Amino acid sequence: MLRFEHVYKRYPDAGEALTDVNFDLSKGEMAFLTGRSGAGKSTLLKLIAMMEQCTRGTIMLDGQNISRISDRKIPYLRRNLGLIFQDYKLLNDRTVFDNVALPLIVSGVNHQEVSRRVRASLDKVSLLGKEKKYPLHLSGGEQQRVGIARAIVNKPKLILADEPTGNLDPGLSAEVMQMFEEFKYNGTSVLIATHDIELINRLGHRVLTLDKGHLIAS
Repeated sequence: MLRFEHVYKRYPDAGEALTDVNFDLSKGEMAFLTGRSGAGKSTLLKLIAMMEQCTRGTIMLDGQNISRISDRKIPYLRRNLGLIFQDYKLLNDRTVFDNVALPLIVSGVNHQEVSRRVRASLDKVSLLGKEKKYPLHLSGGEQQRVGIARAIVNKPKLILADEPTGNLDPGLSAEVMQMFEEFKYNGTSVLIATHDIELINRLGHRVLTLDKGHLIAS
């Protein structure tokens, strides 16, 4: 599903952020990405999300080389990705329904299909009764679940989550991780960047550890 082959990322003003990174993530596999602040986690996720391009190397996503792609192709390839953030990235002036529907509307999905898929996604995260509410009227855990519903509404092949439980208590963190576990059983690959070592150890999935841009353990 995802493959890094000898990937480097160098910033002109900050030096090497990633150095000779190699790993594979299989279809339906869930893995954690960890390391200290500044280790390169965010850079690695940005390369997969096509927010940045690597300096050298090859990144394969679902059989396509995304290392060097034209800007016009990026929106189409991103439809295979679901992105989840620690700070939710919700539009506070839009309802829960509208927030979740946004990726489908951008993709040109017809209104009837948008309604069906948004409701199905909200049902998966137990928020079906709150589609008319606004994000600021929800708890932190509910806002994160809206973010998850938005990430899965396009039926992505890969979910990227950047510290998705960073603002949640242990109970809510466990609920969120259970959702990710269910997605992988449906064939969706999941890569989660986190500092939560206790959570990582409890779930027992593969861990990719970065240190100063080097992948030191997989």
